[in-house]
Amino acid sequence: MKKKLSINDIAAQLNVSKSTVSFILNGKAKEKRISDKLAQRVLKYVKEKGYKPSELARSLSTGKTRMICLMVEKISDYFFSHIAFHLEALAYKSGYKIIYCSTENDPDKTRELIKLFRERHVDGYIITPPPGIQSAISDLKNDLPVVLFDRYFEDLETDYVVIDNYKGTVNAVSYLAEKQYKHIAFVTLQSEQLQMKEREHGYTDTIKKHGLTPMVLKIPFENDADTSSNAIRSFLKKKPETDAIVFATNYLALSGVKAINELQLNIPGDISIIAFDDHSVFSVYNPPISAVAQPLEALAFQLFKVLIDKLENRVPIDQLQQIIVPTRLIIRQSTK
Repeated sequence: MKKKLSINDIAAQLNVSKSTVSFILNGKAKEKRISDKLAQRVLKYVKEKGYKPSELARSLSTGKTRMICLMVEKISDYFFSHIAFHLEALAYKSGYKIIYCSTENDPDKTRELIKLFRERHVDGYIITPPPGIQSAISDLKNDLPVVLFDRYFEDLETDYVVIDNYKGTVNAVSYLAEKQYKHIAFVTLQSEQLQMKEREHGYTDTIKKHGLTPMVLKIPFENDADTSSNAIRSFLKKKPETDAIVFATNYLALSGVKAINELQLNIPGDISIIAFDDHSVFSVYNPPISAVAQPLEALAFQLFKVLIDKLENRVPIDQLQQIIVPTRLIIRQSTK
């Protein structure tokens, strides 16, 4: 079996010190005042020999694992899984790897995961935070780059990348009001999460602006799809005047479509619908469903840029970067 080439072998073959080889391979040649000629000689040799440094040795030498933790509510969710896909591609191009995990919106589980990945010496974090973990985030960001995603804490100064939840909902409700819908309902979650509160505020402010009566149904976060569908069906039976619905998430919209179909109502003849957050199935539904689209690729790009700027020391770790990305209203056949 062919022996794996080591730094000792390289140093002996080129008649240079082991530390010099290590500095060159870890990109510290200029910092250590090693000549360009010697650096090129070493790099040419290792390329010819196909040398691949041990990741453990490299992390011990540099203090970096080149690992990023992406911690989201549920990695199987359409929105989060697509963000993860784009982030993984961006990370790979920059020489980083992504570790995924789901918090299930559980603060205790989130704290355990943060402790676990700190022990694994992960370099940076992108976190969709559940409520109640401000202290854990505050401690983490004192030492390492942390970017909050999808939501943030108003009482904690952090880097974050979010979408304009308020304006996105305002645009959806305004469109319906301007089309002369008079009984526009809003189906959302029972949640104190900032993004859900902003979507609800966008709805209520716009309804008030147009002189309409708010009609809000709040569904427990832990409900499964069938339970949510039953709740929406009961709501519509009590509110038969409803002529349009804005759903605060795409999965609530899917439950809503099931409820509307079970009541044998027609979309958009009886009820028009718009979902917050587009979904791949919406364009192939009959009829196709209108949606407030979150720009997934742009969100992932901004997330990675904020984090990598800190990881590569292009931006000081204490310099806040807070980015709000606009949404896009896509009108399809589920609205008249």
